[in-house]
Amino acid sequence: MPGAHRAAGLHRPRPSSPEEPPALEDQDLLLAAAYVSDAQYNRNVPFETSPQAVRLYHFYNHWTMRAATYFFIWVDLALALFEEPALFPLPFLLTLIDLITYGSLEAVNIHGVRWSRALRPVFLINFPESRQIRRAFRSIRNTLPDILYVFLLFIFSVLIFSLMALKLFGDRGLKTVQGSPYFTNILDIAFELYVLVTTANSPDVMMPAYEFNWWYSLYFITYIIINTYIFMSVFLAVVYNNYRKHLKNEIRTLAYLKRHKMIEAFNILKVKVGTEFVVKEAQWRQLAKVVEPDISSSHLELLLRISDEGQKGYVDKTNFLRLADLLNIQVVTINIKRHPLEAWLPRVYQSSPSLLVQKMVRHRIFVWVYDVIILINAIFIALDEKNPLISYAEWLFLSLYIIEILLKLYTYEPRAYFGRKQFWNWFDTLIILAALVATVANTTIQSARKYNSQQILDIVLILRILRLLRVIVSIQRFRVIVTTLINIGPTMLTFGGLVLVVYYVFAIIGMEVFHGKVHFFDPGSTSPDALVCGNPALKDSAFARGRYCRNNFNDLPASLILLTELTVVNQWHILADGFALVTHQAAKLYFIGFHVVVVILIVNIFIAFILEAFFVAYSLEKSEVETAIEKKIQELGVGVQEEEVQDGKLIDNVDAKDSGFSGDDGDNKRKALKGLYFRIASKKYKTVDALLQQMFESEIAPEDEGPSLEEILNFSPSDVHPKNPNFENSA
Repeated sequence: MPGAHRAAGLHRPRPSSPEEPPALEDQDLLLAAAYVSDAQYNRNVPFETSPQAVRLYHFYNHWTMRAATYFFIWVDLALALFEEPALFPLPFLLTLIDLITYGSLEAVNIHGVRWSRALRPVFLINFPESRQIRRAFRSIRNTLPDILYVFLLFIFSVLIFSLMALKLFGDRGLKTVQGSPYFTNILDIAFELYVLVTTANSPDVMMPAYEFNWWYSLYFITYIIINTYIFMSVFLAVVYNNYRKHLKNEIRTLAYLKRHKMIEAFNILKVKVGTEFVVKEAQWRQLAKVVEPDISSSHLELLLRISDEGQKGYVDKTNFLRLADLLNIQVVTINIKRHPLEAWLPRVYQSSPSLLVQKMVRHRIFVWVYDVIILINAIFIALDEKNPLISYAEWLFLSLYIIEILLKLYTYEPRAYFGRKQFWNWFDTLIILAALVATVANTTIQSARKYNSQQILDIVLILRILRLLRVIVSIQRFRVIVTTLINIGPTMLTFGGLVLVVYYVFAIIGMEVFHGKVHFFDPGSTSPDALVCGNPALKDSAFARGRYCRNNFNDLPASLILLTELTVVNQWHILADGFALVTHQAAKLYFIGFHVVVVILIVNIFIAFILEAFFVAYSLEKSEVETAIEKKIQELGVGVQEEEVQDGKLIDNVDAKDSGFSGDDGDNKRKALKGLYFRIASKKYKTVDALLQQMFESEIAPEDEGPSLEEILNFSPSDVHPKNPNFENSA
């Protein structure tokens, strides 16, 4: 649109009075909310700033639009299930234009390669919400120039060793186990040595030479040391170094883009009070409600107390720039309720014996005792259940578990104990109830010959072993590792999307090239073709002898399973040889290409990410913003320690009341141990990117507006602005 401004550019000026703020126009509020929302979710989507464009942009960012976009993307990707070669064949009328074109060509016996299907994941990559997948692809793209030289040197090493093998073994008349000539063709030698790097054919590939003379083993040992251990380690080092370098650049860009968007939002809403520009409290409230429509008034009041520290009726620029971070931090509203028994039988529930029982259940030793019981129970489960003593012991353990649940329900408010986020409480209760039902059924129902109640009990006993996870989480060092794994969980979905895209592309290519070449027959089939997987070219091959017939590209699910097997790399050369026999030896390039892209590039980037995640999780402290919120919560007298809630001393978020609060009221509620409280939600689910971004932002001075937008978008890994020792060390 000619003359329209971009989202990241300057907005149109509007008049402001030094005394009272002018009436805030809806389009100004929506534009400022768009900037804050983009900063909150690290979006960098250019959009026009005209009123209509801003409204459309808000509609585009609504969750319903994202859900609809994802739905149609997955429908597009799922078409491969219904197209030839299809798992579920459907009429052509149910598919898209390229399928209609394909069907028309097939009708006149013109066969072609449907190359457009392999490009369908582009929609998933280019979707704005898939920025993490795009970042992963950028990491691969940025790594390629440096890794290319290492890869060329690696290929040169393989070729040198191939020539050496040809000269050493080619004229000695050696035979493989299958009776074929040993190392007489340079291309076959190069392929076998490439496979040896993955150790998939070790030690089979060296046995003919080793049997001829044991000195030849030194050749293979030298090759493995140089190419498997040294070169593969160099690959990992290069990938990791480039990942860290470009991750630092990505995080720096995100941090300054967030600062830039928040400054744009501030410039829209600012008014002059005295000598400084500020945002009035009423406008700040309006903005927060537009960005987070579901925020409760009590939560909003808490954030306003933090932003307007002096209760002056306005928010200065420094505190306004933290709004996106404040909205990103989940503050849990806890409504502490009385136990039903305390209301029904107050004298009994508050009696000395009752308080002693409650104190005992809340004590840490109670948890430790049941951790020991779980370990002992696991030992008994491993013993022979036919022994009557073991059978009676199971009843004893089951009784102890039921007593544990009853004691906890007596001590803690039941609705809190079975809250939405109390996973372990639900897990324990369901497991124990299932074990109780199965144990009672096992003693009263006669066993059938094929499927009896004892088998049901066995399943339940196995599930009960999962209670051991509680013991692992209760150990501090184990908890750090588990917390780190949970931290990287959301970001691991990024690599899941990356792998899905690569798998889909290779699966489509494999289906076009190899479908119908290998067929699977039922195990009871008497057809002679079953021995050669439906293709005579596989006669006497390791592929047919290994009964790999089900590993084919005849439909999308089978192709994805085969690619998963190739990722593991065990026996992948047999699969490659099999498909090369039914097509052409050049087909091995497909499998080598998949190994290079997935195993050498993507897997190493994933390892680099895991390493970086653990380094960050072990070294990062609380962010400055979280500390500010926690401090304000405690000052208001409505704070609850997270550890207390985790240990069960208080209850979880039963319901959050949408009501305001005051400091005095908070003190009264705290003293009565009833009513509305706040705490910072668990920080276990933060992404590594968010943690690194907070580290970098902590080094940016509040008054620093950062470089210009053009400079931000053109950051290179060699730029360091500002110099951040902590960030440099962690990223």
